[in-house]
Amino acid sequence: MNNRQFKLARRPVGMVKREDFEFVKAAPVPEPAEGEVLVKVLYLSLDPAMRGWMNEGKSYIPPVGIGEVMRAGGVGEVIASKSPAFAVGDHVTGMMGVQEYCLAEAKSLSKIDARLGTLSQWLNVLGMPGMTGYFGLLDVGQARAGDTVVVSGAAGAVGQTVGQVAKIKGCRAVGIAGGKAKCDFVVNELHYDACIDYKGGNLKDGLKEHCPKGVDVYFDNVGGEILDTVLTRIGRGARIVICGAISQYNSTGPVKGPSNYLSLLVNRARMQGMVVFDYAERYGVAVKDIALWMREGKMVSKEDVVSGIETFPETLNKLFSGENFGKLVLKVADA
Repeated sequence: MNNRQFKLARRPVGMVKREDFEFVKAAPVPEPAEGEVLVKVLYLSLDPAMRGWMNEGKSYIPPVGIGEVMRAGGVGEVIASKSPAFAVGDHVTGMMGVQEYCLAEAKSLSKIDARLGTLSQWLNVLGMPGMTGYFGLLDVGQARAGDTVVVSGAAGAVGQTVGQVAKIKGCRAVGIAGGKAKCDFVVNELHYDACIDYKGGNLKDGLKEHCPKGVDVYFDNVGGEILDTVLTRIGRGARIVICGAISQYNSTGPVKGPSNYLSLLVNRARMQGMVVFDYAERYGVAVKDIALWMREGKMVSKEDVVSGIETFPETLNKLFSGENFGKLVLKVADA
């Protein structure tokens, strides 16, 4: 067997380019040693955070090294095991890397129950985006019944979970998304109360219309001007969850910070960052809740699946151009 891989060749400047990677077409597939398993990668999760992982500098996780396989979460099937924890044929999730075969320590993988959802759903509402939305809204945002929750990137991977959990918990959910099709999806399929089209309308006017009493929880996935505008509409004691800043990830200049931050002082509000890995020991709680809500018809999971590992650089850029519709997933092989 040969292993096709994408390795980081240089630090990208601005949007990712194919030349930023080395596409290895015939890497050897190693045999597992004691405590290791060999996984055939089936699906990879493409996430905005991957752009940050390519940058040099201190962060919540070390950057991908030059010459290393590009980091990516995924799901796959165990095809060889030297660990009692996994048998051949088990479906697992973990950091697989952008490659067709992954040799991993057994302790770095988790077994998944395909009865709870499809493999692609294990990279969406049952995976890292779902965990991010669940704990970001409930633990960091401390959303309560009756709150008005505003979510940017509402049609994206994390936004899907945030809005649906907010509704389940008795909140008013208002999304922000780009384009009529995405806004219609947010309202008609995710059951947000309203969605503001930041491309085709006025965000400030939309917030006044749909959040007349102010914003209690703002779940921010985009940063930049949208964050700044929402800060003008927050209510007293508001909680702002800083999950991501996709509008800034490819910037070649300084990151744009909020100029309206004094609204936090005036409204006795709180702005807090969150990293999903901090909640790893509690993932099981969220998976149990979300799987139940899916069975009850209270939650849906939309994925945008693109086939072919060779398309990785161009497919990743769909996140930053807004082309993806739902959680972006790269299909590497048939299950």
